[in-house]
Amino acid sequence: MRDRDAQPIGGIARRLAGILTARGIDPAVQLTDPVEPIPALQAAQARIPARYQAAVADHPAVTAWVRAIAEAGRPGPEGAPGIAQGRSLLIVGTTGTGKTHQAYGAIRSLLLAGVRLRWKATTAADLYAELRPRPGHDGERELMDLARCPLLIIDDLGAAKNSEWTEEITMRLINRRYNEMLPTLITTNLGMADLRQHIGDRVASRLTEMSDKVILDGPDRRRALAAERRRIAAA
Repeated sequence: MRDRDAQPIGGIARRLAGILTARGIDPAVQLTDPVEPIPALQAAQARIPARYQAAVADHPAVTAWVRAIAEAGRPGPEGAPGIAQGRSLLIVGTTGTGKTHQAYGAIRSLLLAGVRLRWKATTAADLYAELRPRPGHDGERELMDLARCPLLIIDDLGAAKNSEWTEEITMRLINRRYNEMLPTLITTNLGMADLRQHIGDRVASRLTEMSDKVILDGPDRRRALAAERRRIAAA
């Protein structure tokens, strides 16, 4: 640029302010860089149930588990850690205490920490329904895929109707993950004695050894929220 074409900084600023104002933009507003989205978290949101897409893992034992899993990850592309071997987490509590919320919150926390994460989630009832033998479906392949998945959520273990077949499926799945030391997030409404009766001694024994146990207590949060909505509506 030639000297005679140069303009005072103040003149440029005034012209820029005029352009912004003409476009409906307040030049006095301080602009900030947008927060970069996390692609893995964005992809996960489509797989997380709508009710839990903003879930936060805030229980101290759950956040400690998240840190341990993240720190144990093997470095991968661009240095991002990936899920390696690690402890599992057994979240126990009565209905409505936030077990599923904490489980999905843990997934979101791992993704926010930059962990490369291949994961699957299922309820125990859906697991058995999906694997039940039927024409044209390879249940054995599906079982092996779940058994090898780096991180698996099994929600409501012990809630589905029990049989010799479901006990065998649970044993094969848990035993494979136990042997490979793959982290598994399990939620259940049952205490350990009732869970042992429902899934069998062999599975319960492995869960006891492979898992850190978290007990959630307190009132049913769903009923408390419903009561609060009724109170507000009546006010």
